Amino acid sequence: MAASDSGPDSGPVFPLAPPPPGQGPGWAKLAAAVEAQVPPAEIETIYVFRPIKRQGREWGTAVITRRSEADRRLRVYTAKYMLIVRGKDRGQSKIEVVEVALSPADVLAQVMQATVDRGGDTEPPVELGPAVWYEGR
Repeated sequence: MAASDSGPDSGPVFPLAPPPPGQGPGWAKLAAAVEAQVPPAEIETIYVFRPIKRQGREWGTAVITRRSEADRRLRVYTAKYMLIVRGKDRGQSKIEVVEVALSPADVLAQVMQATVDRGGDTEPPVELGPAVWYEGR
């Protein structure tokens, strides 16, 4: 009797779907670092840029907005990670969270679009609510 190719492992192999925007190991580490500086309940919006993967590393950038206590403007933070995804140092990362501006919300929208235009990226950042990173907290 000839060997059969109809076993459970003989079907086509499909690559795993990428995680949703702002999700995955690098983003989880970044979310924890952001939480150390910005209480999740005070986060207005999280803008995540498409991560870049190259040479066994992944880089991700997010812009976090937080309502200012003093007025109607937003406090703006940039948050970046570099995660090693392959090799003997897999899982190690570098994280940076910096408050960079105090801005009216309408100006921030223009700045986000200008960043995409200048950077040559074809995809604008994805706008997320804080529940994506801090659901149940």
